[in-house]
Amino acid sequence: MTRRNSLKDDWKFDAELSNVREVSIDSITLASNQPRRYFDPQKLQQLKASISTHGILEPLLVRPKEKLGMYELVAGERRYKAAKEAGLREVPVTVRELTDDEAVELALIENLQREDLNPVEETQGILQLLSLKLKISVAEVSSLLYRMRNEVVGNINQNVLISSEAKQIQAVFDELAFISWESFVTTRLTLLNLPTEILEALQSGTIAYTKAQALARLKDEQQRKALLEDAITHNLSLAQIRERIKAARPQPKENQSLKQRMQQITHRFQKAKAWDDPKKQKRLEKLLMEIEAILTEN
Repeated sequence: MTRRNSLKDDWKFDAELSNVREVSIDSITLASNQPRRYFDPQKLQQLKASISTHGILEPLLVRPKEKLGMYELVAGERRYKAAKEAGLREVPVTVRELTDDEAVELALIENLQREDLNPVEETQGILQLLSLKLKISVAEVSSLLYRMRNEVVGNINQNVLISSEAKQIQAVFDELAFISWESFVTTRLTLLNLPTEILEALQSGTIAYTKAQALARLKDEQQRKALLEDAITHNLSLAQIRERIKAARPQPKENQSLKQRMQQITHRFQKAKAWDDPKKQKRLEKLLMEIEAILTEN
């Protein structure tokens, strides 16, 4: 199902009302801050074949540059790349006068509406869009999102949800319409902290993000890289990956005391930051209550 929202529909409607013209493909340059970085080679070739046969069905969105007759691409980079590979000399475009911020915003929105966008690019795109809207850095956006989530689960007393920034964040997610800000914090922000090799595999689309999250729990780098390679080569299921991870973890020694095991678990717990997950918080609270009950027994 194609994603649609008012943010994209507004500019697309305006673009359709504008005059479409044919311009030399060599007169179009890419912006230095184009949001999309990865294009599936196979899908790009399929689009190239389609363009070779049918041409470009949806005009590119460009804005004029200072040099007369030159344009900067705002939206449609995939079509632009495929058209160049297909050898097109001219392409249909809609020209709009846009500020730098407007151009970046439209490029981000167009990018976020693609059905084949991988989770990493989607996460980065949403963060960049929020950064642009709030006029703060991406790091500050992430911090604010975590504060909002912590306020919801009752970890802090600050009522950040009534702040103007929080309202703007809520509005952006409402307009995007395909993910809530709560789900974004829980399932997306954590992806950016994945080990480099897993992040690259996820970004290239060679592994699903649920599998990527599972693999990241394997702390030994060599074991993790080997399992990642096996998971991609043999298309291991999530259950198979979890079984491999479980088998790779060091088992407690038979002569290890309960006290020693508790100390090890406590150490692992502090590093795992399981309290960041609302679902795990509820389970941990129950376990903690059971432990406290045991300690208070006579």
